Amino acid sequence: MKRTIALNPENRVQFNNNAAFCVGTGRMGLALQQEYMDQLRLVQSECAFSHIRGHGLFCDDMGIYQYFKDREGNEHFRYNFTYLDRVFDAYLAAGIKPFIELGFMPYALASGENYIFYWKGNTTPPADETKWADLIKATLRHLVDRYGYEEVSAWPCEVWNEPNLPAFWQNADKEKYLRLYEISSLAVKEAIPDMKVGGPAVCGGSETPKWITDFLDFVKEKKLPLDFVSRHAYMGETPEHQGRYLYHTMRTVEDLFQEMKGTRDAIDSYPEFKGMPMHITEFNTSYNPFCPIHDTNLNAAYISGLLAVLGDVAASYSYWTFGDVFEEGGVPATPFHGGFGLLANGMIKKPTYYTFRFFTNLKGEAIYRDENLLVTRLADGSLEGVAWNLCREERKQLELSLNLPALSDAVLLTETVDEECCNPLKVWHEMGEPSSLTAAQLSFLKAAAQPKCESRAIAAGSQEVALNLKENAVVHFTLAPVKKEADEGYDYEWYRTHS
Repeated sequence: MKRTIALNPENRVQFNNNAAFCVGTGRMGLALQQEYMDQLRLVQSECAFSHIRGHGLFCDDMGIYQYFKDREGNEHFRYNFTYLDRVFDAYLAAGIKPFIELGFMPYALASGENYIFYWKGNTTPPADETKWADLIKATLRHLVDRYGYEEVSAWPCEVWNEPNLPAFWQNADKEKYLRLYEISSLAVKEAIPDMKVGGPAVCGGSETPKWITDFLDFVKEKKLPLDFVSRHAYMGETPEHQGRYLYHTMRTVEDLFQEMKGTRDAIDSYPEFKGMPMHITEFNTSYNPFCPIHDTNLNAAYISGLLAVLGDVAASYSYWTFGDVFEEGGVPATPFHGGFGLLANGMIKKPTYYTFRFFTNLKGEAIYRDENLLVTRLADGSLEGVAWNLCREERKQLELSLNLPALSDAVLLTETVDEECCNPLKVWHEMGEPSSLTAAQLSFLKAAAQPKCESRAIAAGSQEVALNLKENAVVHFTLAPVKKEADEGYDYEWYRTHS
């Protein structure tokens, strides 16, 4: 299929690029593992996310809430910030700031036995609301003591995770969540008046719109602190299970966008909240950590379409997650297992890694955007862009013919990620899907996970530049004027004519 697109470098179109604001992670305690931090540093070296959000801040593996009985049966508790300091020190050293999620419930504060995940996060309300509020205040004040008020007050703070789902909040009890939000948001503001606090971090289901409006009504009626509204976004439809793996068809990019726009419109329908930031604090294609789509080039193409439009309605959209050191469903047994991450274990870059590298590093002002292409213009007149060829059912190649005013001498540089040139999943499959990689296999997989880099000289006077995209390709390109600076006597062509 061929599409011809007229580009006017003087044109301007809407594009709010918030791709680098936040990225997701598994529970906080995973940051104590070496490969986790190695993966985060690699992602930061090329994508440079500003914030990181994950679960488990108050889970028992972080050890913050310490409770015990002495020999006489007297109860004691204290706060222990040893692991918190290690984790947040490591984040800041990697150039990324926390987007705090308040959860889950420490066992000694829990009112029940509702648990989620392999690592058993407790998802019940606090047995003692005062002790819960005190835990929040003590933790935030400790962070201020360690990192300074100006630093910590700039970190967003979200109350809980997906309370509309029974696994994440006992019985999905809305009234009890609203009470949790009330005591938690007031505790945040008491500890750090300038910290931004929000919720309700809901996800999926037909009741999501009502959860949002009921939440806003409650905050309005109670005059509670609210600086942003948060929710999640996943594309998976009817699930089909095979062994431990889940497969499902995907909604369209437009369908998911319209759902997010519905939430944006709901927020803006309240005069008190109109224009308030909306943070999508988790998004991906599938919501399952054992769904093979996450390892594919198809995933990279889907995410390209989302990154091109989500900034129209959201202040941020946090990809879930940066890496596959992740244990919600248990410890992964193979390097490729459908994990959420941009990186497979072993530091192997998945195709979607490059979607983020391409978008988070985009510069300039947008001059064109559609369902396959985003183009920006830089101050020096160069063009930069990302093109993608999402193939849902029809397998097709796509040629984009970019028509421009007459060019001076220029060079087109492209980085291509597609199912032939950057598909480590295919290589791993053809290796026999080994669960434990040899050093040679790992080295080869890393090499197979690199984009194809090409250059093409564009002669002065040319008015057409073609981009050829195979199925599920994502291509980053720059079109820049060439300023020739050859050294005297250096002849690139000499050996072509004298050999």
